[in-house]
Amino acid sequence: MKSAAGEANLTVITIILIAVMVPVITFVVRRLMITSAKKSCCNGAGGVWESANCVRPPGREARGYDAAEYDNCIEKVLG
Repeated sequence: MKSAAGEANLTVITIILIAVMVPVITFVVRRLMITSAKKSCCNGAGGVWESANCVRPPGREARGYDAAEYDNCIEKVLG
């Protein structure tokens, strides 16, 4: 009888741990997906992703950068 109670306690602990971990993991994965979408939009607009911002690249490559295109992409992807 004692081993059955021990297994039940372990099951309860496992369920509680899963219930605590799911929101944390969801938050982390969501942030990673948002950052990835922003980087993709930045690259598509001809920018460079630096310090969590889309910036105009230095030199000749700067001619292809379009901030409006980046903003439009972010609006479409992230709503």
